[in-house]
Amino acid sequence: MNLTITPTRLQGSVTPPPSKSQAHRLLICAALAEGESRLANLTPSQDVDATRRCLAALREDRRGLPQLDCGESGSTLRFLLPLALVLRGGGVFTGRGRLMDRPQRPYFDLFDEKGIRYDQKNGILTVEGRLTPGTYRLPGNVSSQFVTGLLYALPLLEGNSEILLTSPLESRSYVDITLEALALFGIRGVEREDRFLIPGGQRYRPCEAAVEADWSQAAFWLAAVSLGSPVRVEGLDQNSAQGDRVIADLFSRLSWPGDVEIDVSDCPDLAPPLAVMAAVRAGVTRLTGAARLRLKESDRLEAIGSALRQLGGDAEEGPDFLTIRGRSGLTGGCAVDCRNDHRIAMMAAVAATACREPVTLLGAECVAKSYPHFWDDYRMLGGVFCEYTGQ
Repeated sequence: MNLTITPTRLQGSVTPPPSKSQAHRLLICAALAEGESRLANLTPSQDVDATRRCLAALREDRRGLPQLDCGESGSTLRFLLPLALVLRGGGVFTGRGRLMDRPQRPYFDLFDEKGIRYDQKNGILTVEGRLTPGTYRLPGNVSSQFVTGLLYALPLLEGNSEILLTSPLESRSYVDITLEALALFGIRGVEREDRFLIPGGQRYRPCEAAVEADWSQAAFWLAAVSLGSPVRVEGLDQNSAQGDRVIADLFSRLSWPGDVEIDVSDCPDLAPPLAVMAAVRAGVTRLTGAARLRLKESDRLEAIGSALRQLGGDAEEGPDFLTIRGRSGLTGGCAVDCRNDHRIAMMAAVAATACREPVTLLGAECVAKSYPHFWDDYRMLGGVFCEYTGQ
């Protein structure tokens, strides 16, 4: 779906969708619990649907390895790899887009050490074997998702285990969301400096929980505010464990003129909305610690820079940084390829509100990955767009 957006200020109130990060985690806990759990404020999205689908496959009473279609969800793949080994002795994982090209080396190194068989070819990853209690060494600077996957699986083993971090943990807040979800379902662990101590023989207990509104999605509406749209963002938990709640402070920092440097290593999903804010402020904004953005649904670091330049901004990306020199406005009058990346589509849609000429988004339907109702909310706030047919 290609859409042409007519530059218009947005206004009104909007509540972001439920947190995708929290939804994944609560769904997994509920599936592992012995009994009925109730999860409120849980709405569909392509990534969350992938986790539901794979959890159902893990529960099927069939012989052989389960077939697990992860769609384009890196969280689903990395969270469920260890669980498939514990629950079913392995699994056959498939995905779409760039998913199966995203790095799994931290797991593969563990599998080599633990005698787990794995094979990845033609977009299919097959793992087979059983996890055993012991020490699991993981780098902390690749993705916190590997830590989360083990935090779910290791409590189910008979003996005690530990996760030993061999490098500092980035995206720490996502592990905090995991630990919070585990505690709700009665799973305990002890954190000690560079490791997590996980008692074995634990059982997940059912509970009732609600998924919070998503701070990472709220960031796009806050970016619209910074571009001059009087939007009120509602329903957010100010005490949330979501690390992306830092957007509230970063929004304030970028509201003042002057040069600013922001390390996004702990909040990589905020890079697109921060880039929009930076594009029209007085000063130079430098986003650092951004190397992992190159391993998302797109090479997101390059995609952000390219989209901003097309829109009339001044952006230059390096290996792990993005430098944006603010301008008084954006020109638009261009077509932006969303790269099948939901956050690039939402970034460009918000940027279009501050452009002088219409902006066409190619592949705008990719927002369904995390925010299926984004375009409904955009129109509800007064956004003007129509389908582009190329004529």
